[in-house]
Amino acid sequence: MTLLKMLINKTGLAVAAGLCLTLLPASAGAQIVASRDANGHIVLGNVPRPAAVQETREIVRTYPVEPTPKPAVIRTTSRATSDRVKMYEGLISEHARLNDIRPDLVRAVVQVESAYNPYARSPKGAAGLMQLMPGTAQRFGVKNAFNPEENVRAGVAYLRQLLDRYENNEELALAAYNAGPKAVDKYGEKVPPYAETKNYVFKINGLTAPRPIERRVSNRIYKVTEIIEGREVVRYTDKVPAKGTYTLLGR
Repeated sequence: MTLLKMLINKTGLAVAAGLCLTLLPASAGAQIVASRDANGHIVLGNVPRPAAVQETREIVRTYPVEPTPKPAVIRTTSRATSDRVKMYEGLISEHARLNDIRPDLVRAVVQVESAYNPYARSPKGAAGLMQLMPGTAQRFGVKNAFNPEENVRAGVAYLRQLLDRYENNEELALAAYNAGPKAVDKYGEKVPPYAETKNYVFKINGLTAPRPIERRVSNRIYKVTEIIEGREVVRYTDKVPAKGTYTLLGR
């Protein structure tokens, strides 16, 4: 068998198989099969060996997964679903009636402020359906600004105060709701030249069509008393004075 091994090593599997058929006696009557084992060695036998199974390994590359950043909480004006609008219709109508404000105006404010999302919150701290600032919520006794009942009650009442302050001039009341009354008064009872505030009024005006927001001209007269170079100077104006002592004379 030493000769056989030498032949196998030199000539390979095919020659070895042929040689075995020559060396073995014909009486054996068996078929000699040559095959390779899992290590690549040639094996002779009369029973076919199953084909060697080659193990395959799949290389799986893993990459670090970046954490998904939490979405910033911002004020939204996306269109609310009809179901959500219906959910708060009764609440809005009730408080609009109690405060003598047309419901369309309140609906538009809720839409632009929060898109009817009771859990909306702005980076500045405004919260809820009508985006109440903390100071406004506290002034109107709101314990939970995310409670729709409390939020709408306070928001509509505050809007009523602003309408009274600006003689039902809805444009100025809305500007004050967005930017604050001080900003409106600073610019002589006009919509402040802030892009956000002007866009805010514009959006609400579009939502209240076909009846646009009302822009009434103030007819209030103020008596202003100022001390100039040691003298008391009195003047009259129809705009809220930015400085000096003033008295509202009439309408």
